[in-house]
Amino acid sequence: VDQDAKEAVKWWRLAAEQDDAQAQSLLGWAYSNGEGVVQDAKEAVEWWRKAAEQDDADAQYNLGLAYAKGAGVVQDAKEGARWFRMAAEQGNPKAQFNLGGCYFNGQGVDQDAKEAVKWWRLAAEQGNPEAQFNLGSCYVRGEGVAEDAKEAMKWCRMAAEQGDADAQFILGGCYLKG
Repeated sequence: VDQDAKEAVKWWRLAAEQDDAQAQSLLGWAYSNGEGVVQDAKEAVEWWRKAAEQDDADAQYNLGLAYAKGAGVVQDAKEGARWFRMAAEQGNPKAQFNLGGCYFNGQGVDQDAKEAVKWWRLAAEQGNPEAQFNLGSCYVRGEGVAEDAKEAMKWCRMAAEQGDADAQFILGGCYLKG
């Protein structure tokens, strides 16, 4: 078939109106990105909420982002963290990464470096390079974990090998200093 975003949206809408959570999540994505429809952040949130309430982890993650950024809803860090947690507990690595950031920075939750490390580790173990870098940085500074140069290098190297520029920079400095 030919690529046709409007046609994709037509079929997703039919499934979404029958409470198909994955179709609702994709329809939210379409509205968020203006793919096959006029971009509409509020409409995206409505579809993501329907899917998120059916435990769709991607929709929960996207709803968390919407609240964290104030896209289509009033910005609410606590509500963003709540939705990130729901998705993170289902194993969504992007949500785990963002929930770690919420804990590290005290956004919507009490600041807790150990809890940030917990969530970043889960995301890092799934290959998320940003989480790998953040975890490595925590080992460098001893935030949430004991300082450990070997662990720091391990996680920074993983991130660097996936193209994370921050990790590549840090790794280069480590090699320069020895």
